[in-house]
Amino acid sequence: MTTLPAEDRDGAAAPPVRTAERLLGTVGSERRTASSAESVAANSAWWDADADDYHVEHGEFLGVADFVWCPERLREADARLLGDVAGRDVLEVGCGSAPCARWLAAEGAHVVGLDLSAGMLRYAAAANEATGIDVPLVRANAERLPFANASFDVACSAFGAVPFVNDMAGLFGEVARVLRPGGSWVFAVTHPMRWIFPDDPGPNGLRVTGSYFDRTPYVEVDAEGRATYVEYHRTLGDFVRALTGAGFTLLDLVEPEWPDGLADEWGQWSPLRGALFPGTAIFRCRHTT
Repeated sequence: MTTLPAEDRDGAAAPPVRTAERLLGTVGSERRTASSAESVAANSAWWDADADDYHVEHGEFLGVADFVWCPERLREADARLLGDVAGRDVLEVGCGSAPCARWLAAEGAHVVGLDLSAGMLRYAAAANEATGIDVPLVRANAERLPFANASFDVACSAFGAVPFVNDMAGLFGEVARVLRPGGSWVFAVTHPMRWIFPDDPGPNGLRVTGSYFDRTPYVEVDAEGRATYVEYHRTLGDFVRALTGAGFTLLDLVEPEWPDGLADEWGQWSPLRGALFPGTAIFRCRHTT
C-alpha cells in the first residue's frame, strides 16, 4: 500500500522525517511532470530505503499471510473479489512483502509476486521462510512484465504499482497480455477524489484545496531537484478509459465504507474522513479481448 511520505501535497505540516527521506536527501515536494525512467528510479530507491520503516509502522496490520485490500480492512477472505483461486495461476503486481500472495497460495493458488523494490522483496523472502509458504518473487517494472503471453488466470494488486507508474495504459496492456482470455484483473488504489483534499487525517483534511482534474504528478525532490518519490493521479474516467482500451470490461467498482468501531488511522485514512467520503477504489475487471 502507498503512504505519502514527506510534506503534505497541499502544504500541511510534515510528519517526522523518515529514514528514506534522510537517505535520499528529500527536501520538499512539487507538482510537475515525471518520466517513466525518473519515476522507476525514484520509487525503486524510495521503497528500498523505506522498507524498514514501513514494516515497523504497518507490518502488524498487513500480516505475513493475509489479504487486506485497503485501510478500511476489507479482506479477500470476506469479499472474494477474485473468486475461487484454487488451482489458478495468479500474479500479484506490486506485492511488497507479499502477504496477499501467501494468503492466495494458502488458498491453493499458484502465485507469483512481483515488485520493483528489492527492499520490499527482502521482507517478502524473509516472510516466505518464516511461514513456509514459498511464493516465487520477481523484481521487475510493472510497465514491462517479464512473463509470456497468457501466463495467468488472475492478476491483482492492493495499492501496488498502479499509482506509481508513468504509463498506466501500458501497465494495463501488459496485464492484459499476460492474462488468459476471460482472466480477472482486480486492483485497489487511493480513491481519485482524495486528491482534492490535503493528506491529513484530521479536520484540515476535510477542506478542498486542489482540482480533481489536475493530473500533474506529485513529486518529492532532493536539493538538486531530482525526484526521490513519484505518485500519479488519475480520474475515475481515466481509469475506465485505460481499462477498456486494454481490452478489459469493468465489472464492479468497490468503494469500501469505513467500518463501525475502527478507530485506527493509516496515513490520511481516518474515521473522520472515512465517514464522509471514500478512501479506496477497487476495480474488478475481466479481460475480454
